[in-house]
Amino acid sequence: MEIVKYGNPVLRAKGARIETITEEVRQLAAAMIETMNAANGVGLAAQQVGKALQLAIVDVAGVEDRPSLMLVDGKEVKIDDWMPMVLLNPVLELGKEKEFGTEGCLSFPEISADIQRSIVVKAKARLLDGREVEFEARGFLARALQHEVDHLNGILFIDRMNSATKVSLAGRLKRLQKGG
Repeated sequence: MEIVKYGNPVLRAKGARIETITEEVRQLAAAMIETMNAANGVGLAAQQVGKALQLAIVDVAGVEDRPSLMLVDGKEVKIDDWMPMVLLNPVLELGKEKEFGTEGCLSFPEISADIQRSIVVKAKARLLDGREVEFEARGFLARALQHEVDHLNGILFIDRMNSATKVSLAGRLKRLQKGG
């Protein structure tokens, strides 16, 4: 699938809830995983492939330099067993403690910035098999979840940049927005 770039209005659209897991939803999720992997990404929201839906993919397996922790029912689970994660209608509860970390975005090629995010998040979502899941995420997984859930609500990582960073990237963002 083609990844939508900054400037496309779909990136600002709040995704519609997915009430029924249809074959079309399953195919979209599979195509999104393929697209994300081909682009060497760790997350992809439906808006980034032109669909305003509450569907996000996250896959932090194998990211050694930015550790992640995931707890289900208060117990640590092996991250690789849960990845790639297809999340439908995810809702996050953000922890109070925050930290800065470098983020990029497939819809903003070659642009990255330090973004402040919660260190710990509690997530609630539906999986592709219909199960409801609740878990706690820390580290890189927590950051990736916040980034993707922002996308599902029409919020872009540039909205989370400090003003000095935005000013320094203004020219590049303007060019990207115009399609070049």
